[in-house]
Amino acid sequence: MELYGIEKLSLVDYDGHIASTVFTGACNFRCGFCHNSPLVLDVKSLKVISEEEVIDYLKKRKGILDGLCITGGEPTLNRDLPSFCEKVKNIGYNVKIDTNGTNPEMVKYLAENKLADYFAMDIKNDKSNYGEIIGIKNYDTKTVEKTVEFFLTNDYEYEFRTTLIAEYHKKENIEEIGKWIKGAKRYSMQKFKEVETCISLGLHAVSDEQAKGFLEIIKNYVKESKLRGYDI
Repeated sequence: MELYGIEKLSLVDYDGHIASTVFTGACNFRCGFCHNSPLVLDVKSLKVISEEEVIDYLKKRKGILDGLCITGGEPTLNRDLPSFCEKVKNIGYNVKIDTNGTNPEMVKYLAENKLADYFAMDIKNDKSNYGEIIGIKNYDTKTVEKTVEFFLTNDYEYEFRTTLIAEYHKKENIEEIGKWIKGAKRYSMQKFKEVETCISLGLHAVSDEQAKGFLEIIKNYVKESKLRGYDI
């Protein structure tokens, strides 16, 4: 599997773990707030990091690191993802997958075969407003809904998460998200920070006060909900 970046030490990407994070290339969404535009729009310009290089590093850091987060891009687009996860698991690491939920079959395979220990799935917005935020007009959320349903009806370790964008997220959107994922294990709402590598510039974070109100709404549906990046 081709990888396009590695963060060798992270204390924030995989809760409860001292981890490394690797980045896959390509994505089937075009979210304007995405921080990783080169991975989405111009992956061929990036240097490839081989699986072997990552595996060698993980072997050397065993005992210091205990987790690997695989993010992107969209990792589940890679057919070689299961075999790479197996190699990482065989070293003795826990594996976390960040996903947009558009490949429910891959998610199910990884979960059922114990190739991933934790999943973080993005919920971009409520279903009726999904297309606008991901840059795909009239987007059919069927595959995303299937992945949500898989997590809601099984006992794997996961969280749903939403990056809050002032231009897209209002109280009514959060209410609809809550109804959609009611009974989920965990849900987090993340503060947006604009950087130069965002796909689109000019978007804004939801205010602290508004985010606090969103949290009150979502806790009616998901008890274990929290804000990330907010000083509240």
